[in-house]
Amino acid sequence: MAKFDQSSQLPMVFQKNNLSILPVTRGEYLIGPFKTHLKVDYSIDDQPQPVIVPELQTLDYTNLYSEAAALLFAYNSGIIKDIMNSEEIHFTVFGRMSSGHFQYSIKDSIDPKKKHLIKVQNAQIEIDAGYESPEAFCICEAKNIAAEDMLIRQLYYPYRLWEQKISKPIIPILFIFSNDIFHVFKYTFEDPMYCNSIQLIKHLAYTFADEDILLDDITNISNNIKKTSEPDITFPQADFFPRVVDLLSVLFEKGLTPDEVTLKYGFDPRQTSYYISACEYLGLVTRTDNENGEREYHLTLDTQQIMAKRYKAKNLALVQKILERPVFKRVFELTMKAGTIPEKQTICRIMAKANLSINSTTIKRRSSTVRGWIEWILKLTNP
Repeated sequence: MAKFDQSSQLPMVFQKNNLSILPVTRGEYLIGPFKTHLKVDYSIDDQPQPVIVPELQTLDYTNLYSEAAALLFAYNSGIIKDIMNSEEIHFTVFGRMSSGHFQYSIKDSIDPKKKHLIKVQNAQIEIDAGYESPEAFCICEAKNIAAEDMLIRQLYYPYRLWEQKISKPIIPILFIFSNDIFHVFKYTFEDPMYCNSIQLIKHLAYTFADEDILLDDITNISNNIKKTSEPDITFPQADFFPRVVDLLSVLFEKGLTPDEVTLKYGFDPRQTSYYISACEYLGLVTRTDNENGEREYHLTLDTQQIMAKRYKAKNLALVQKILERPVFKRVFELTMKAGTIPEKQTICRIMAKANLSINSTTIKRRSSTVRGWIEWILKLTNP
């Protein structure tokens, strides 16, 4: 109840009053106007670096849907070696431990000129992975969804613990595996006594080698889709398709109730509804009632098989699911013909002709979903 990985997960009373919560002992917390989160920026100029999949029978790279599995792949594929610029890497630390004793200052969330002094005495912390080379020690906080921001203390508390214990430089890293791309954010704390002194040093990205998706692959799918009609399901309002893929990745492990989706993603309930509805629109999930009578969502058998495919086959199968919907197929065809995604007015006209049972105002709002999903498709050919 006191761990909010993303700021959007904070209780509404906290959000309205610019409050957050910090552990100071194993069972005590401080609530106050603390600046506890940092925005994560995924923009990167360079294309993701290709990673060779190691020939290990026990490492299934088509099933990296848990944080632990993604970290094991990163370690065995050489990603961690590249991050730390060393051929000699040892996996030495993970799990829960005590923070030790230290104090630090944190920025006020209302008055940026103000700071608060926090004293910590053996609070519980958790490290997803710690890697040591001859030159440095790397602390990893891992996520298997594209989080919009991060809880600074998840890196800062382990950083303060280990900088008191060892003499080597410590590299705090946020490691995110989402949509088959490994994002690595390397940070530094310019002032070890001030947690908001965190600065991004470098953003690196990696993806699987020999899995290039060509535009011809996608146009062949579009050309071979037989004429279909729009499903009798509300047209989606979920602009960012990678979040749809993230949701499918989480549901690959187990079914979730809407409340559990909200907690996992840091959505508000309305966003949860949008993204679940998007999955239903594409025929990717099914709903059941669990033993408590709560609505629960699961991947269909077809979707389970899609999500277990290799990178290229999986994404092309999702492309097909999108292009099987007439509005998206027509907009994609116009995009290929013109070399650019049609203007909003054109997309709205296509939607209006499709008898979607939504009014013109709603069509204008949801046209951004069409553009967003077509952009995702095009980006597959140039990640």
